[in-house]
Amino acid sequence: MVDTVQLQAAAFRRLLRHLNRERTDVQNIDLMILAGFCRNCLADWYREAAGDAGQPMDREQAREAVYGMPFAEWKALHQQEATPEQLAAFEAARRRHG
Repeated sequence: MVDTVQLQAAAFRRLLRHLNRERTDVQNIDLMILAGFCRNCLADWYREAAGDAGQPMDREQAREAVYGMPFAEWKALHQQEATPEQLAAFEAARRRHG
C-alpha cells in the first residue's frame, strides 16, 4: 500500500516539473496575483519544513531545491521584469487578500 506522504511528494514533484519545465512562461508575479503564492513561496515552505524536520536550510538552498537550479540562473533564463499592469494587479490582489 502506498503511503499518503509518498503520494503527496509525487504530486509536489509534478507541480515543480510543471512550473519549472513546462510553464516557465508563467511569471512568479502572475502566480501571486492569481493564486496567492509563487515558486519562492514554495521554496520558503520547503525551507520551513526542512527546519521543522531538524534539517536547517538557507533560502538559496531551498530555492535551488524548488527551481532545480540556482535561483539566479533560473531568473536570468526565465524571469522578466514586471510590467506596470502586473504591478498594479499584484497590489490590488495584495489589498484584497492582505
